[in-house]
Amino acid sequence: MSSAKRHKSTRIAFFNHKGGVGKTTLTFNTAATLASLGKTVLLVDSDPQCNLTSYMIEDNVVDDLLDHSDTDKGKTVWSALKPIAQATGDFRAIEPYERRANLFVLPGDIQLSEFEQELGTLWGDCFQRKVKGFKGTTALSALVNATATASKCDYVFYDTGPNIGPLNRVILLDCDFFIIPAACDLFSIRALKTLGQTLSRWITEWQTISDLAPEDLYLMPGMPKLLGYLPQKFRLYGGQVTADYAQFLSQLDKHVQSDVIAVLRKIDPSLANPSISQNKFGGIRDFTSLASVSQSKGVPIYEVGGGNASLKDDAKATFKDLAEKIIERTT
Repeated sequence: MSSAKRHKSTRIAFFNHKGGVGKTTLTFNTAATLASLGKTVLLVDSDPQCNLTSYMIEDNVVDDLLDHSDTDKGKTVWSALKPIAQATGDFRAIEPYERRANLFVLPGDIQLSEFEQELGTLWGDCFQRKVKGFKGTTALSALVNATATASKCDYVFYDTGPNIGPLNRVILLDCDFFIIPAACDLFSIRALKTLGQTLSRWITEWQTISDLAPEDLYLMPGMPKLLGYLPQKFRLYGGQVTADYAQFLSQLDKHVQSDVIAVLRKIDPSLANPSISQNKFGGIRDFTSLASVSQSKGVPIYEVGGGNASLKDDAKATFKDLAEKIIERTT
């Protein structure tokens, strides 16, 4: 398949290799809000932990999906990529699940870890100009491309695991944009340096691989742009961020600028807006127990039954603002 046939849908990932920053909750709630605004959204559960799949699909259905994912009738991302991982053929198209109006999901699978193991070898094969290397490395992208085309998606969101492994490498290189979710703590700040250096290495290596690729092969764009960063899980008092969290917010500004924006702009100025103010999203406050209820019920935080009505209204306004900014920055 030629790279010219890449579907026009915008591909995005909330990416931070540090765990505990709420990527899955952010991904689902943002996508659901975009869907409510009339955008068709495809969610790809590309984390072997399958948290997004468990968030959106009933437990008994998830169990059945995982029990049969190795069969010819499997319906998970692993089912689609298994022929690539086992070198028996090309990826197999699968139907996404429509979970609410305009919102689709490709279910994840714990066996994606097997595909990730193969990706390391396939990446090396690309440097040797082996066609199987290029086809294997781009297989997830090609699968998503076919699904997004069939579902006429406006947006694709990948749910990523907390690591900088081969699977996240191909995901980020397939994305048009990425958003950095960061908790207001010292560990998130320290992680930014590794994040920036890793993305820089992935992008530059893929540029070399792309130059080696034979003509007419499907390729990933390999130029993920920083759409912004999203401070979250901070607490408010009297409508203002509490002092202990405020100190981390100022540190986040500084390190996003030096450790991510500056590093990406050395590769290509188009990869990040130089203005820190233009890279900020409003932030996601701590929604306390509403987030866990949202996960167990499979609905956005603002649709949870019961609970604090004011907090739910705040959540609805927050995610609407985030979704509208994503639309504005990607069109």
